[in-house]
Amino acid sequence: MRNLLVVCAAAGSVALLGGCAASGNVSKAEKRFSRGEYETAIQLYKADVARGKDVAMANYKIAEAYRLSNRIEQAEDYYKAAIDGGLKNADAPFYHALAMKANGKYDEAAARFKQYAESGTNRNLIPRAELEVQNAQAVSQLVAMRSNSEVLPLEQINTPSAEFSATIKPDTKELIFASGRDGKKYLGNGEGFNDLYAIKFDDVEKMTGGTVVPFETVAKGAAAAGTDAAKDSGKPLFNKPGTHEASPTFSPDGKMMVFARSNDGSKKGYLSVDLYASYFRGGAWTEPEIIRGINNSRADDFAPVLSPDGQTLYFASSRPGGQGGNDIYKATLGANNRFSTPENLGEQINTPGNENFPAVAPDGTLYFSSDGHPGLGKLDLFRVEKNGKVTNLGGPINSTGDDFAPYLTGKDVGVFASNRAGGKGSDDLYFFRKKPLKLVTFYVEGKVQELDTKTGATTPLANESVTITGNRGQKQEVQVGPDGTFKAKLDTSATYSLIADRPGYFTARQSVTTVGKVPPQDQLPNEMNDISIPVTLTLNKIVVNKAIVVENIFYDYNKANIRPDAAVELDKLVETLQDNPDITIELSSHTDARGKDAFNQDLSQRRAQSAVDYIISKGIDKSRITARGYGETRPVIRTAKTEAEHQRNRRTEFKVTKINAR
Repeated sequence: MRNLLVVCAAAGSVALLGGCAASGNVSKAEKRFSRGEYETAIQLYKADVARGKDVAMANYKIAEAYRLSNRIEQAEDYYKAAIDGGLKNADAPFYHALAMKANGKYDEAAARFKQYAESGTNRNLIPRAELEVQNAQAVSQLVAMRSNSEVLPLEQINTPSAEFSATIKPDTKELIFASGRDGKKYLGNGEGFNDLYAIKFDDVEKMTGGTVVPFETVAKGAAAAGTDAAKDSGKPLFNKPGTHEASPTFSPDGKMMVFARSNDGSKKGYLSVDLYASYFRGGAWTEPEIIRGINNSRADDFAPVLSPDGQTLYFASSRPGGQGGNDIYKATLGANNRFSTPENLGEQINTPGNENFPAVAPDGTLYFSSDGHPGLGKLDLFRVEKNGKVTNLGGPINSTGDDFAPYLTGKDVGVFASNRAGGKGSDDLYFFRKKPLKLVTFYVEGKVQELDTKTGATTPLANESVTITGNRGQKQEVQVGPDGTFKAKLDTSATYSLIADRPGYFTARQSVTTVGKVPPQDQLPNEMNDISIPVTLTLNKIVVNKAIVVENIFYDYNKANIRPDAAVELDKLVETLQDNPDITIELSSHTDARGKDAFNQDLSQRRAQSAVDYIISKGIDKSRITARGYGETRPVIRTAKTEAEHQRNRRTEFKVTKINAR
């Protein structure tokens, strides 16, 4: 990919030389830089730095050479050295921030982008800086976002050179892709010129096996057959020396191929990229011809892809009039076999950054690569949802490197290119697919026990039954074993109430939910996984006239109204009365010993009645509950002195006064 994206860089870089060319004092490094021979220029500028010659500018040119050859992650230290060395260049801080972002230094980069957005002078870069500040807010979520996909390198294809822009030729089922593995080196980045290659997999579904051959052998085969393609004295139709060729895309019948090709630099003095078409006729491919009406003479046009029906051509272009950087365009194929005037896909997809390498899945969903939408570093892969929203594909498909040129063979299955760490060298091809979803079965594993209130010890209760009620009203009865334990299957994303009931005991109830309890796929060890949720149901014996404190019932000073925090606790008592319909209770309120007796008596009665009225309002029969205020007559601590001791005396209690026979 680096080669295609840097072929026109020399045209814009001439301006960086300032007035040097006119004076005749252009150095060897500057000449190489102006020609777009960045790899050679880098070495020459590094030699200048070692000699102490115009160090700040030399470091800046090294950084720019790395950026213009799509290696901006290697430019960070050189931008910093140039700026620290006193370089007077208004754009350097922006590109320094871009390099930091490419190296995963998101917070530092965001701060630099914000500073540039506020004080920068380049009207083309300020919108991009503002966009990067906005994008930085989404980085933490993107880093944490992981899809249920597996990513595998295509080992039989990848080499230390670049491999990218893969597609399947429909009629032969060959994978056609671009690679710089053979031939002359491109001086823009020191890698080989990109040519087209083909491989027929032994296992098409898994994309394994097979042998890589140059795609031009197809044309040579036609020449050997004596077809019209043989007339040009053996000149290759594809993979022409000294040019880049990449991003092939085919019509549904495999008879038309559109691809990107650079010129050889002889006419303009530098390489640029245009779209070409070739047709398979009479057993041979025709001479590729530039597509009229699509290409723009002032820009690079690259990364073409045909829609599944072959009627729409999507491609990337740096032409003027877009949103900024490279934009994605589309053109439709008319009845005259000509494409319509290209149409920009608009600002919902295109940004002030770069949108490249569109792809259309078999179901018509549009995918593309971008460094303008919120991403992890350089180019990320995105999908356009049915509602038009652009969604980052997340990890492990995206990384901090360049992730680009997707090709979808089915739903969530396909190939893309990446220069991420761990590859064989430059850009490599990766196969991705959604992994089979690991399944989870939830169980509740519980025990039923009795609490001895005197000793605090618990004893398992055997042969009890537990009622499990779901949030949709479904019920199941589970029998407790001799050791007091039970187990039952639960649905995912459901909430349950578990109840154990025994005559003479308060009903034990506990809620269980599986909502949000499914672990991430990468944390599940097996295809089928059992997850148990522990529950303990403790039955307390009902003792008539034994006071039980209702915790956390507080009132405002000298008031009896029920506060929201007290209502939460009283709701629990309502539940107890609902679960135990045979009991009648007295609810009592107590004060501390401070204040006058009559005042405390009246206040406690009002508070007790207020609590009872609240409970009755929740549907409890008023005949089952009595309010009683005891004032300060029944302290827990008779000689209370500290505030904590007074607090214990200020309490709300209930006691069972009667158990009705069933």
